[in-house]
Amino acid sequence: MNQYRCAIVDDERDAIELLSSRIEQLFGNIEVADTFSFWKDALPALRNNNYDILFIDVSMPEKSGFDLLKLLPGLDLEIIFVTAHDNFALKAFSFSATGYVLKPIDDEELSTAINKALERINNKHAAKRQTTNLPVITAATTDKVRIPNNSGIDYVNVNDIIYLESVNKCTIIVTGKAKYTSSANLGTYKYLTDDHSFFQVHRAFIINLNCVVRYESAGVVVMQDKTEVPIARNIRQEFLQLFDKK
Repeated sequence: MNQYRCAIVDDERDAIELLSSRIEQLFGNIEVADTFSFWKDALPALRNNNYDILFIDVSMPEKSGFDLLKLLPGLDLEIIFVTAHDNFALKAFSFSATGYVLKPIDDEELSTAINKALERINNKHAAKRQTTNLPVITAATTDKVRIPNNSGIDYVNVNDIIYLESVNKCTIIVTGKAKYTSSANLGTYKYLTDDHSFFQVHRAFIINLNCVVRYESAGVVVMQDKTEVPIARNIRQEFLQLFDKK
């Protein structure tokens, strides 16, 4: 079983102890390596980035969790916000957060967020182990996307793709039946927005407009597989106008 390290940043010691206990009870393969009650203590440790997952509160003295993350551009780990505030979820996604868990902590919600984080970590590691070169993407006029992997090459029908998500400099391509990991960044697949029914709604997401089920007024779109994808504030109106034309 793979072992993982995490850090917790929260100004309340009781909250840190409770979260640490829950993590260790639910996931025997995750070590709570360090905990921090003050942002100045957390900053140098996070810059060294010896962790796989960061659990961080939103509201803290002097600097919020968002303020701290702004001091750490390019932080390469999974971020799970654990907070009593329910009105910052959309902002959390702008930091490519893996999860947003509300206090008091529900074990099921926490487990879901952590499992997603572990999946992303494992996908990233798998992509790095690939011995092939970056995938050669076919021209925009074709109906296939070519994705090399350790055991061969997957050819994915463009119309089967529900969305593409940027995860740690790799790209997860999601269809109705499978998920594929590409070692190419999301920008490599930008060509899909030219001649196919795809639209980049967020710096971390390109979606298939034909797989959209619902738009939420909070700025989230629900996809065919029930995944909720955030839409960047500055392009929501453009998205709605484009979708109205479909």
